[in-house]
Amino acid sequence: MDKEKLIQEAYLVSHVIEENGNFPNNAVYPLMIYKGAFLIHPDDHAEVIKTVFAQNGYSNAWIDGIFDYHHYHSNTHEVMGVFCGNADVQFGGEHGVCIELDKGDVVVIPAGVAHKKLRASEDFTVVGAYPKGSAYNIKYGEANERPEADEDIAKVEKPDNDPVYGTKGHLFECWYNRNCKNV
Repeated sequence: MDKEKLIQEAYLVSHVIEENGNFPNNAVYPLMIYKGAFLIHPDDHAEVIKTVFAQNGYSNAWIDGIFDYHHYHSNTHEVMGVFCGNADVQFGGEHGVCIELDKGDVVVIPAGVAHKKLRASEDFTVVGAYPKGSAYNIKYGEANERPEADEDIAKVEKPDNDPVYGTKGHLFECWYNRNCKNV
């Protein structure tokens, strides 16, 4: 795999997603969308995204779509890279922000941030992974999940690397240096 041909400088879109009803979301770390981070070629396989994530410390990877119901992970952050197609995904619960994800985009979802696929092309495929290969839980925004979920979210550490750019990149600008231009 030739990383120079796959990885591009992405346009960053970020959102701080505040608590929304039964969804804790995450007011500390912004949701980050790297528009056009990967230049996927016709002969590439989804494994190329999985490989980049793994090289940067994100594993326990899967290849699939995004659930069509609101859910979140209270015990880990999550990264998803869009291998094929496009989708409208809502982040933050029923009153959250809707973002179109396209082939080559990467989204870094902080622990606690709800996400749900609203619409997708038939070929929509993402690669998901977790810092240090964390096992992830699934929470559904039910009232009885909190305050335990809030305690779990507060314990989740910042990743060591950016999922795309490694020791540099948007993750360090936004989550470490707090120099993120939020939309």
